[in-house]
Amino acid sequence: MVTNQQVEVLMKEMKKHKNLTIAAAKSGMSWNTAHKYQYLKKLPSQCAVPHTWRTRKGPFDDIWEEVKEYLKTDAGFESKSLFVHLQRKYPGRFQDGQLRTLQRKIKIWRATEGPQKEVFFPQEHIPGKIGESDFTNMNELEITIGKELFPHLIYHFVLPYSNWETGMICFGESYESLSEGFQNAVWELGGVPEYHRTDRLSAAINKECSREEFTVRYEGLLRHYGIQAKPTQAGKAHEKGDVEQRHYRLKNAVNQALLFRGSRDFVDRTDYQDFLQHLFAQLNAGRQKRLEDEYAVLKALPARRLDDSLRIRVKVGPGSTIRVLHNTYSVDSRLIGEMVEVRATADYLFIWYGQKQVDTFPRLRGEYKYAIQYRHIIDWLIRKPGAFEQYRYRESLFPTTIFRMAYDSLRRNHPANAHKRYLAILHLAAHESESGVGQILRIFMENGKELSVENIRQALAEKQVQAPVPDIGPISINLAEYDEILQEQEVLI
Repeated sequence: MVTNQQVEVLMKEMKKHKNLTIAAAKSGMSWNTAHKYQYLKKLPSQCAVPHTWRTRKGPFDDIWEEVKEYLKTDAGFESKSLFVHLQRKYPGRFQDGQLRTLQRKIKIWRATEGPQKEVFFPQEHIPGKIGESDFTNMNELEITIGKELFPHLIYHFVLPYSNWETGMICFGESYESLSEGFQNAVWELGGVPEYHRTDRLSAAINKECSREEFTVRYEGLLRHYGIQAKPTQAGKAHEKGDVEQRHYRLKNAVNQALLFRGSRDFVDRTDYQDFLQHLFAQLNAGRQKRLEDEYAVLKALPARRLDDSLRIRVKVGPGSTIRVLHNTYSVDSRLIGEMVEVRATADYLFIWYGQKQVDTFPRLRGEYKYAIQYRHIIDWLIRKPGAFEQYRYRESLFPTTIFRMAYDSLRRNHPANAHKRYLAILHLAAHESESGVGQILRIFMENGKELSVENIRQALAEKQVQAPVPDIGPISINLAEYDEILQEQEVLI
């Protein structure tokens, strides 16, 4: 078989000797073969006919029309599912090793005869034109707070041109989280882009408010900052592809930072938020040059932030509770029967009455939960101790584990009036010191001492007398002593 190299030698020798016989001999081919390639002016590889025919019948040729009908009916059929179906329909005809053959055949059909695929058009980003935001779930990173798993989301804001980004911890796709996260981002950035793109936030709309209410509040937020909305189309998550890509890169960066940190546990939420802000600062450090282009065209911020809280008017029920966003909270019993205004943010509920803020609670996550503060009801519960046993929110009346242990101990030792004894202790904790009473309860149970409110009140009073705050005067420091220590160390070395 003649090779490309032989023909190249033939052409070279023909130019040198102008004699086909000599050139053929030197290229290692017959005169007839040399004459053929001199006439064709092509290399052997250029003369080869593409192999488009099959040398043997394929295993799926007989039923290929049947397979195509499945694919035409629904292009979502997977090759493996079709293969398993064919094995069941034609027992013993197809072996497992022929799966690859079917996959290759279906792949070629989809590329040549199948349905058209969606085309994605690369976009040219313009400085200061658009900011994108979305929520991303961080649970896969298994972050803990105080050794307990911390399920949460991050509201993530990105400028596609420079990739500048920031984020905020949140617990649901609510309007309050969107508003607070967006405002935090633009105030940290120091300017406002022309457009804001986010998804349709169906989760926030369905759970927190009606579509009309959400639209009015969202439009008010955008109007306050002079920015226009660019929502994505339903089912078109790729339209905010920059922030989606940054989600992946952010999680990877957080994971790497946690690996270098050596622990996924944080002291509290503030500690974790500081960790994230430090990471965002590191990520943004290399984007300053393109960020300068953004600053040149970003619009100025308004004079102040917009109040992003959701305001709800509710009536305090006879149980000294209010129901807000599908959850139950206790309030001061003085407010029973009154209408109060609840201002709900992403993390807190602020209770207002008579143009005055009267209380603040952390906002519960999820639905059909309750947060009952025993101090709100203990003064009346101690007057109606019989209500304790069947109280719907009784578990909230054990502020710490030690109080629960104390109640269990009272039930064992004083079954007839354990609830009265416990409520008296809880009343003392509410009006004196919860931590102080808790410490005394622990000591009493360890030493087998009687758990009575009189004993605890006496011990609490003695503890306060015996443990005054020490008066620490000025400390005199003699630096010469440190010099002597250092000299001694040098001698030892």
